[in-house]
Amino acid sequence: MMSRPWLSAYPEGVSADIDTRTYSSLVELMQDSFKRFADRPAFSFMGRDMSYAELDRLSQVLAAYLQSLGLVFGDRVAIMLPNVLQYPVAVAAVLRAGFVVVNINPLYTARELEVQLKDADAKAVIILENFAATLQQCLDKTPVQHVVLCAMGDRLGLLKGLLVNHVVRRVKKMVPVFDLPTAVRFNDALAQGERCTLTLPAIDGEDLAALQYTGGTTGVAKGAELLHRNLVANVLQSEMWNSPALKRIPANEQVTFVCALPLYHIFAFTINMMSSLRMGGRSILIPNPRDIPAVCKELSKQRFHIFPAVNTLFNALANHPDFSKVDWSHLVVSLGGGTAVQGAVAKLWLEKTGCPICEGYGLSETSPSASCNPVTSTAYTGTIGVPIPSTEMKIIDDDGNEVPVGQPGEIAIRGPQVMAGYWQRPDETARVMTVDGFFKSGDIGIMDERGFFRIVDRKKDMILVSGFNVYPNEVEDVVASLPGVLECAVIGIPDERSGEAVKLVVVKKDPALTEAEVREHCKHNLTGYKLPRVVEFRDELPKTPVGKVLRRELRDHK
Repeated sequence: MMSRPWLSAYPEGVSADIDTRTYSSLVELMQDSFKRFADRPAFSFMGRDMSYAELDRLSQVLAAYLQSLGLVFGDRVAIMLPNVLQYPVAVAAVLRAGFVVVNINPLYTARELEVQLKDADAKAVIILENFAATLQQCLDKTPVQHVVLCAMGDRLGLLKGLLVNHVVRRVKKMVPVFDLPTAVRFNDALAQGERCTLTLPAIDGEDLAALQYTGGTTGVAKGAELLHRNLVANVLQSEMWNSPALKRIPANEQVTFVCALPLYHIFAFTINMMSSLRMGGRSILIPNPRDIPAVCKELSKQRFHIFPAVNTLFNALANHPDFSKVDWSHLVVSLGGGTAVQGAVAKLWLEKTGCPICEGYGLSETSPSASCNPVTSTAYTGTIGVPIPSTEMKIIDDDGNEVPVGQPGEIAIRGPQVMAGYWQRPDETARVMTVDGFFKSGDIGIMDERGFFRIVDRKKDMILVSGFNVYPNEVEDVVASLPGVLECAVIGIPDERSGEAVKLVVVKKDPALTEAEVREHCKHNLTGYKLPRVVEFRDELPKTPVGKVLRRELRDHK
């Protein structure tokens, strides 16, 4: 094993390595929790709690139903759901039946959905009726043979369920007309499953658990093959890393997570759902994190301890007038990931909650967590922290050679959480995996002498101005610190003189903010070649459902 200078930064009680043999599979992990925490609430949604025992029973029944369809071990089942109670039931059912979870963004267009269903060779899909019209457009061009149709109110009890479904369908008109004559309703599938017998297959760590698609915003989407052992390892790594903060939660309180990030995204899938299940925790499901008043209203009724989020969500919440209606005093971990946390946002969050954003780093290919700042940190560091237990990271050049400390290069990662490869793409797998098992992330970073890593930027987002590298994250961080700025994004645009020039897109917090003020602020904080050539004001930035700013979309609409 390579030297690990970062171990000296580990808080007391955090081990250098985890025991990857604790569970043979995610199924064993879940079933252990179902048994140990049967009486506890596992998930809360719209005022309704689902206990571990109920999740155990419903997922067994749904697993039996899925097996009755004639699917065989290893078949892929797509799940196209937002954060609703059916999501954890579906995941547990698919895995217990011996099938593979294919997480799908519910906001996909028919073209994107068709591509993913075909690539995964999915035999079944569990989908919310709100998105059924999209599926209808492409269903006959996919290998899907079975459709399970969910409604928002399915698991909310008879009266509340009817009311919620009426509002969603008739009042808010969120369910476009669709025609899927062979689809089976979720509750009907459960009723049929009650009459079936579940055969628990032998599942081990080398079996495929999930296909997590990645790269869709930057190129052709590829399915990262996450094995049972990859996801189990990352759950255990995250638990070990968070352990110093978890000790601050009173012994008689159930660990409670806020699940505002979409569960189909690997960050929430592992860090919210699976980690919470492992700890016997409760997850508060937030179906639409963009509705900040609704998020604050829900959280104002709750007591919670762990809040994973992305920079844009931290920012939107901290700047909203309803923020003060929420009791943030029990928060012990604010986990920042998915995209760079900006210094100005971290400063505001700490001022308002007293709980610093602990920034981490990872990818779909690493299940996702690879590094994180110590949860004992009391201030924003501007880094992605150090590699978590059992993880090695290094900075390499284009030839795969390690570069000196303090020099930029590509971040490479090795550990038990690193994917097996890309689904049916040996060429792409070979391109990102080194012979000694390191995954090449595509992110440019720097490691300091203490073993802390800092992201400089994505390779493809780098702007080349007259031979000088300009990293958008750096410019964005500077601009975000200007008080009148709510959000910003930086892209490269073609320039006859310098090859490329910097373009800055700003969303104002203060309507009186002027272009001259922005330029003056940049001039004081950035060297000449990094200064924006073009400054544009917009009402909002294009983002993925997870909250990542879509720089590519900004580039495409220059």
